[in-house]
Amino acid sequence: MNKYFKALIIPVLVPVAIGGFLISCGGDDNDKDHGGSEAKGGVYLGGVARLNEVENIKSLFPISINDQPSFHLAAQVYEGLVKFNQVDLSLMPCIAYKWEISSDQTEYTFHLRPVKFHDDACFAEGKGRAVTATDFKFCLDKLCTADPVNNLFDYTFKDRVLGANESYDASKSGKKIGCSGVKVINDSTLSIKLIHSDPSFMNILAMPCGYVYPTEAFTKYGADMRTKTCGTGPFAVETVKEGEVIIMKKNQNYWGTDANGNKLPYLDGIKWTFIREKQSEVLEFKRGNLDMIYRIPVAMFHELMGDLEHAKERKSEFNILSNTALNTNYYGFNCQSPAFSKKEVRQAFNYAIDRQKIADFTLQGEVDAANYGIVPYSDAFEKAGYNYKAVGGYNYDPAKAKELMKAAGYPDGKGFPKITLEINNGGGDRNILAAEVVQKMLKENINVDFEINIVPFAEHIENVQTAKVDFFRYGWTADYPDPETFLANFYGKNVPATMQEKSYTNFSRYINHHFDSLYMAARFIMDGPKRFEMLSQAEKVMVEDAPIMAIYYDENFRLEHLNVRNLPENSMNYFDLTTTYLIPADKMKKK
Repeated sequence: MNKYFKALIIPVLVPVAIGGFLISCGGDDNDKDHGGSEAKGGVYLGGVARLNEVENIKSLFPISINDQPSFHLAAQVYEGLVKFNQVDLSLMPCIAYKWEISSDQTEYTFHLRPVKFHDDACFAEGKGRAVTATDFKFCLDKLCTADPVNNLFDYTFKDRVLGANESYDASKSGKKIGCSGVKVINDSTLSIKLIHSDPSFMNILAMPCGYVYPTEAFTKYGADMRTKTCGTGPFAVETVKEGEVIIMKKNQNYWGTDANGNKLPYLDGIKWTFIREKQSEVLEFKRGNLDMIYRIPVAMFHELMGDLEHAKERKSEFNILSNTALNTNYYGFNCQSPAFSKKEVRQAFNYAIDRQKIADFTLQGEVDAANYGIVPYSDAFEKAGYNYKAVGGYNYDPAKAKELMKAAGYPDGKGFPKITLEINNGGGDRNILAAEVVQKMLKENINVDFEINIVPFAEHIENVQTAKVDFFRYGWTADYPDPETFLANFYGKNVPATMQEKSYTNFSRYINHHFDSLYMAARFIMDGPKRFEMLSQAEKVMVEDAPIMAIYYDENFRLEHLNVRNLPENSMNYFDLTTTYLIPADKMKKK
């Protein structure tokens, strides 16, 4: 990628530690006033942050969340025992203010702080009650229950927590036995027992699967918890107009305060819109109707960024933040379908595309070519022992692609089945631009034709999980900062027995026992470098089998207006607006 855009990041944020959070001071001119009164420590209270998602939410019910728009919104409403720090993605206390881990690292005991659920009609007189360990037990038992809306069991508690598998299997026949490894000690103490020590377990608890919600809400709303929410987070959902706007209001009873005694959150609320077209979104941002946008469309990338010399001279109207993303965009193959059951075909597709050309020209340097496998390159991962060189990847080699197609029984593409590539709409123009170029490359290099079908994101996820498509576009953003979160998508034991059943994580329905053994062995290793080396060996096996075509790795670019404070960029595009604030226009002019 053309890395010179890094120079456009405007270093206006100076972090100051406050009570475990990061608050930023300083600013520039801005003629928009969305903030309120100044509070202790130089922060501002009030105002409504205006954000946009180009895709509609799929579901805000915690165990159903498997898409980024839903995660962005739900993370403001729900909380778990722990959560990620928005700055560096380290784990930090949340509802659990402390915990102990047994000497064999298989038992975790969490101590809960006094926290209340949002006021909601599911409670008597509409007043939120105190959260107890029993609520966490209820929610984690739901995670360990077979249900069409439960997307998260397979790569969270399955094969990790004592009794989780038994609970899930029993629930298939209507039995409710609960997860024996999750125990209530008393109202404020919860114990979780693992099958074996697991270096990723605490990260998993920070995922939506670890969010707590009250039994009363589930009883009252049931399936309607897709949009009917009741959590403990800094904001509560007030208005939902599907595909148009979701308005959140400040949780007046939120438990958090900063070191100066200011009650959190600072904002009065958040307004989420769902403008699908990226160019329209950018226009709304430039008009001052949105406070932040992320993922800039290719067609407007250079217009917004400008060239380097111009960027150095101009007076910026907004801040540009950039971060290498833990995100991989790829085309997946259904490895159990007739078209893609042969490894040679999948490999041929990989050799037939020029990823560098797609990154540099089609997507104009906005992304990095996926020259490795599914795990995007990360300095932190490599320094921790991840062996990218051993993993390998696919270089552009049309001659080899032709040989592989011939070996598979399709010389010059003859006899290859008719296929369709399904992609989701949204995401600006990148999805269709990349698909059209890949379409052309596969035709020119291995004489394979395919049609492109564009569908809404929620429908696309459903089609992929239910094997209604054999060739599909997908993007995976890390659930936590670790290579394991990418490789979990290829664990063979998560593939259902029949094509009629949903495959919630292993979308390619890929099974390789060698990969599985290496992947699971890494789950037992607490030593970081040894574990990362084992995971890289597992990925090497997967890359050689080619259940996917990795296309590109994302580079996060975010635009923020100058009055936005403490909404830092990170490699997971994780949003936490608990301590975000907006400086009023008249105060900005004095900075």
